[in-house]
Amino acid sequence: MFEPKPAIRANTLDFETQALIKPTGFREYDARWWFGHPGSDRAPEINLLGIQALGLGLGTLIHKLDRDPKIVVGHDYRSYSTSIKQALIVGLMSAGIEVHDIGLALSPTAYFAQFDLGIECVAMVTASHNENGWTGVKMGVEPPLTFGPKEMDQLKEIVLCGQGKARSGGAYVFEPDVRSRFIADLAGSIQIKRPLKVVAACGNGTAGAFAEAVLRGIGVEVIPMDCELDYNFPNYNPNPEDMNMLHKMADMVRTSGADLALGFDGDGDRCGVVDNTGEEIFADKVGVMLARDLSTQFENAVFVADVKSTGIYGTDQVLRDNGATTDYWKTGHSYIKRRTTELGAVAGFEKSGHYFFRPPIGRGYDCGLVTAIAILAMLDRNPDKSMADLKNALPQTWLSPSMSPYCADEEKYEVTAKLVAQIEAVHASGGTILDQKIKSVVTVNGVRFTLEDGTWGLIRASSNTPNLVVVVESPVSKANMIAMFRYIESLLAAHSEVGAFDQKL
Repeated sequence: MFEPKPAIRANTLDFETQALIKPTGFREYDARWWFGHPGSDRAPEINLLGIQALGLGLGTLIHKLDRDPKIVVGHDYRSYSTSIKQALIVGLMSAGIEVHDIGLALSPTAYFAQFDLGIECVAMVTASHNENGWTGVKMGVEPPLTFGPKEMDQLKEIVLCGQGKARSGGAYVFEPDVRSRFIADLAGSIQIKRPLKVVAACGNGTAGAFAEAVLRGIGVEVIPMDCELDYNFPNYNPNPEDMNMLHKMADMVRTSGADLALGFDGDGDRCGVVDNTGEEIFADKVGVMLARDLSTQFENAVFVADVKSTGIYGTDQVLRDNGATTDYWKTGHSYIKRRTTELGAVAGFEKSGHYFFRPPIGRGYDCGLVTAIAILAMLDRNPDKSMADLKNALPQTWLSPSMSPYCADEEKYEVTAKLVAQIEAVHASGGTILDQKIKSVVTVNGVRFTLEDGTWGLIRASSNTPNLVVVVESPVSKANMIAMFRYIESLLAAHSEVGAFDQKL
């Protein structure tokens, strides 16, 4: 039963009696599989017995790492997440783990529970912003950090090689009040004095059970948008990088006269922003605004930004004058979370909308509601400035959204390695791109290459989905930004493994 198979067809005897786990579901810092849903003809990558095997493997790893054999477990709002969590719990208990079930939760609620309950380990059942049919687990054994590649490789080996070890001592404890304590903790963190009207957009995802109460608790007027829980996601996928969600947030701002809109993803660890004019602001630009604000409060402030983020962090004169520095690091919530902790940074920022605030602002983990509070506190400290004013005060650049052409999980890293080598060869030979030499190449996560005029492009493999990720930016002109995109588009066209872009510039 616990010797997982990589491929078993649904609606068969094998599917009901054997564990299915596709190996590629073990990603760099969490686990993510296509579970399926009614009406889908796509083959599942994991079944409930596979989830149970995952729980046994995770419990075995907890013992191997010599951690206290207790764990916080929660689940997001999808039609199948409760059954996924229950199968995971069975596996954890069979490994001798005492499970503390916090019920329906945001990912940051589960992270909060580690501190609140004094429990080191966490397993949050969520597919984050992925479309319905996906499931996954975010895991950690050292608050506020979550697993990185080392732990994920260990877990993968234990699970796929059938090394899970059954132990006695497993138990189940339901924790009914963590949600209310989480909300109270956030709502009691600050009181906003400035009158602010805020659209709270939740996409009918899990954040709808939390956001209104928190934002009202800190003293702002809330205009709820799609806060009713509905796991069919009837309006748009709850993803603050999704333009459908951002456009609806913009429409609501214009209609209501709100000061801004804040959008939360499916598991509430990300936050997106639309300003008072109805213009969407990419999360990395919001991060620069926050860094400017926080660098006036924390002397010689250090920040961390992921490689997809705007170059303004490194060039902004305001940040320099305030004595702030920024470290560019690998994309991924576990990577930025760990780097922020290691450097003792004030905060870490990801272009995807994951922000990581360390004490005294947050506890170091990514929480969309902590981010929302930090943004509102910034506005409160600048009572004569709107969100658009703060945005317009930034140096102008032309920055693309994150674009994700398809590339299979089995092929994306090899393709990326070839592209890295290609760019490095151009750099080493003194060659040119767009009639300019390459000024710098960063290969900490794929390849980010910057030209002489500051225009840069990024190509990397997605950590969570079968895609590459492409971002381009120019501080000179939109034309240069588009030209960089066309150059990258031509590079990818030479690789048949790479599909079409999900959006065009």
